[in-house]
Amino acid sequence: MESIKTEVVVLGAGPGGYAAAFYAADKGKKVLLVEMEKVLGGVCLNRGCIPSKALLHATQLIAEARESEHRGITFGPPKIDLEKLRAWKDTIIGKLSGGVASLAKLRGVDVLCGRGYFEDSKTLRVETSEGQKFVTYDAAIIAVGSKSAIPKAFDLGNPRIMTSSTALEVPDVPGTLLIVGGGYIGMELGTVYATLGSKVVVVEALGSILTGADPDLVRPVQKYAERAFQEVRVKTKVVSMATVGKQIKVVMEMNGKKIEELYDRVLVSVGRVPNHADLGLGNTKITKDDRGFIKVNEKQQTNDPKIYAIGDVAGGVMLAHKATREGKVAVDAILGEYESPDKYIVPAVVFTDPEIAWCGLTEAEAKEKGIAVKVSRFPWGASGRALTYDRTDGLTKLIIDPVTERVLGAGITGHGAGELISEVVLAIEMGATAYDIASTIHPHPTLSETLMESAEAFYGQATHTFTRKESPRREE
Repeated sequence: MESIKTEVVVLGAGPGGYAAAFYAADKGKKVLLVEMEKVLGGVCLNRGCIPSKALLHATQLIAEARESEHRGITFGPPKIDLEKLRAWKDTIIGKLSGGVASLAKLRGVDVLCGRGYFEDSKTLRVETSEGQKFVTYDAAIIAVGSKSAIPKAFDLGNPRIMTSSTALEVPDVPGTLLIVGGGYIGMELGTVYATLGSKVVVVEALGSILTGADPDLVRPVQKYAERAFQEVRVKTKVVSMATVGKQIKVVMEMNGKKIEELYDRVLVSVGRVPNHADLGLGNTKITKDDRGFIKVNEKQQTNDPKIYAIGDVAGGVMLAHKATREGKVAVDAILGEYESPDKYIVPAVVFTDPEIAWCGLTEAEAKEKGIAVKVSRFPWGASGRALTYDRTDGLTKLIIDPVTERVLGAGITGHGAGELISEVVLAIEMGATAYDIASTIHPHPTLSETLMESAEAFYGQATHTFTRKESPRREE
C-alpha cells in the first residue's frame, strides 16, 4: 500500500480534467491526474468528438464527389475499405492522446492509471495494476464525464444494438440502421452511415429533431436528412427491441399505431448520464440533483469544500469546451483567485450537413422569456462564397437588443458554421453592438461576411440583400 500526497488531484483525463490539471500545474501547483483508461483524452478524444468529426470529414468527401457531376467533374463509385478507414481514424486519436501525455510530462503533472474511489473527503483510493494507492490532497476535481444512456428495455446484450462509442468503431456498414434519438449524436452518426451506404431511419419521441436549436436553423438539416436518410420520424416512441436471428426486431408507436420492423443494427442515442457510479461519493458530503448530476456552486465547488466537479458530471450542457472552462474556474477557486464573472457564453455546434452553430440568447428563448429583440437574418443564397461551395442552404442571424443594439445571440446554419460562431461569442463577451460587427471589414469572398451583412441588415444597409430600414441608427 502506497501513500501519495499532492496539492491537487484531478479524477478523469478528458478535456475538462487534463485542462484543469495543466492549468493548475502552470499556476505552480503539484498535480496528480488519475485516469482509469490507459490513454488520456477521455470520451471526447477517444470515443466521441474527435473520431466522429474524422468520420464526418471522410464521408463528406464521398458526398462531394457524388455531387460534383454538375460541375463537370465526375468520379467513379467510391471503394470503401473499412479497415483502412478505422486505422486512419485511430492514428488521429493516437497522435492527440499521445500529445496530451507529452504535455502532462512537460508540465510535471504526475499521471496515475487506475480507478479512483473516495474513502472520505480527504482521501482518494486508486486501484491500479500495481495495487492500491492512497492519495491525500488539498483539493480534488472530479472530471469523470458521462456515458451513453441505455434504457433497460433496449439493453439486450446484443452488439447489434450500439451506443455512440461502438458505432464510431464502424464494425460494418449495415444494410438497415435504426437510430433512436434525433439529437446531435444521432444526426451526426446518421450522416456518416447514410453516406457510407446504410438505409437510415431516425425516430425521435419529440416533435422535431435537434431540439434546442431554433427551428429555422434546423430546417436545412431536416431537408438534408429527408434526402439522405430513408426516413425521419418524429413523435415516434420505441416500445421494445428483441433479437431475431441476425437482426433486431423493433416495436414502435407512431400516430397511435404500433409498427414492427427488422433492422441490421440499432444505434441508441437518447442522452447521456453522469459517470460517477462506484466513485465513493457517499463517503463525502457531495450531493446530487434529481437527475443524478453532482451539485456545484458558481465556483464548481461541491457541498464538500475540498472537492470540485466539472464538465458532464456536474450537469448543464454537455460540451467539451464548457468542461475546459469549468476546469479553469475550479482551479482559480482553489487558488483563491476566483472572480465572479458575468455568465460566460458557451457556443454549441452540431456537425451535421449542414452544420448548425449558436451562442448566447436564442430566438426561441427570447420569445419564451418575453425578451424584446430584433432578429436580423442574412440568407446564404446571397453569399458569393456560399455559391462557390454550392452551399446556399445556409442562414446567418443575429439576435440584437433593439434599444442598446448589443448583440445578445446568434445562430448559423451552413457549411463550416462551427468555424464562424466564435466571432459572435467574442462580440457578446465584449458587449459589442451590431454596428461594431457591421463596421468591421470582413474579407471577400468569405462566409464570415454573412455575419457582417447580417449586422448591416439590422440597419437596412446590407449590400447583397434588400431590407427595409425601420429607423436610423441612434447617435452615440
